[in-house]
Amino acid sequence: MTAKHPSRTYERHIMTYGVYVHVPFCLRRCGYCDFNTYTAFDLGGGASRGNYATMVVREMRLVRDWQLAHGIEEPEASTVFFGGGTPTILPASDLIAMLDAVRDVWGLEPDAEITTEANPDTVDADYIRELADGGFTRISFGMQSAVPHVLKTLDRTHTPANVEAGVRAAERAGLRSSVDLIYGAPGESLDDWRESVRTAIDLGVDHISAYALTVEPTTRMGRQIAAGILPKPDDDDEAAKYEIADELFTAAGLRWYEVSNWARPGFESRHNLGYWRNVDWAGLGPGAHSHYSLDGNDMRAWDITHPKLWGQSIADGTVPWAGSETISAQEHLEEVIMLGVRLREGLAIADVERAAGHAIPRERFDGLRQAGLIDVADDSIVPTLRGRLLNDTIIEQLFDLLG
Repeated sequence: MTAKHPSRTYERHIMTYGVYVHVPFCLRRCGYCDFNTYTAFDLGGGASRGNYATMVVREMRLVRDWQLAHGIEEPEASTVFFGGGTPTILPASDLIAMLDAVRDVWGLEPDAEITTEANPDTVDADYIRELADGGFTRISFGMQSAVPHVLKTLDRTHTPANVEAGVRAAERAGLRSSVDLIYGAPGESLDDWRESVRTAIDLGVDHISAYALTVEPTTRMGRQIAAGILPKPDDDDEAAKYEIADELFTAAGLRWYEVSNWARPGFESRHNLGYWRNVDWAGLGPGAHSHYSLDGNDMRAWDITHPKLWGQSIADGTVPWAGSETISAQEHLEEVIMLGVRLREGLAIADVERAAGHAIPRERFDGLRQAGLIDVADDSIVPTLRGRLLNDTIIEQLFDLLG
């Protein structure tokens, strides 16, 4: 066991608890995707679309028993997030059954944020209404682009009209909506990207995420790029598209609160903020990750990735973890830095000092400030627009300065 460090003494006052449910099923696998997803209906070993909700509920109870056995008493969940994969490939009643189980196992705060991701092809007004009636408060649509040829390159089957229909149905049901965009797809021009950003804004949603395309060599798109069939994404092109997005979102009243996320004030994703603030969460489903405080230290655990083996572990009455690790004091310091400098609220220097165990002279940050990468406001380090584009550079330099 590594030495204890003060990571928890100053986080308890803002501590919340989140639950993430990974649904690994998809109608088809997009060419750029390297998530833990599967298109088969039944993967054997009890892990199928038909009984998936039942298996996740069983995992919840196993995890709760493990928590109690190790003296971990979490507060009621303040956020629940269903991600994937495509959670909405399952019947709405299954998502609601899993949400009800969270309420039964851990409890839910009265104003808990309950989100599901959704492929616009897999939901209609009745489905969305059922989610709202079942306790969901938010739906995040995978829009990716508003340009048909870009959607085709990304292997997306929906149309912009599907996205708008989903957003309007969510409005009528009283649900908040968010849309996700991806920029930097092969063949996407700056004008294509502007069209996608403006279309997303015109939907009237209060939250938009915009992510640079990351191409992994093991994906179909990665192989196509390696073979010269598709061009490789360009860093300068992606930087220009980020600047376009930030300018247009800001003009529309959406302000950045995390490097890849913009929202109207009060409409930020509380669940994702929990990750960046390093709170505790239970990750359920194949490949999901969890984060806990155990014996005064931070601990990470991760589920078995293949649904068949994951299901077999649950059937055996065992928490289906592939492994876990205790985070050392140095690793914790690095996480505080990496997560904090992605946020508009910034990296609180006091938090770094507590994690490092010593005071930090403020002039140590002068080089980053003079380079135009950060501002230091209210004793927090906040990335500038240039700093958001060069976030990895800030992190590396802070590691050197504070490590």
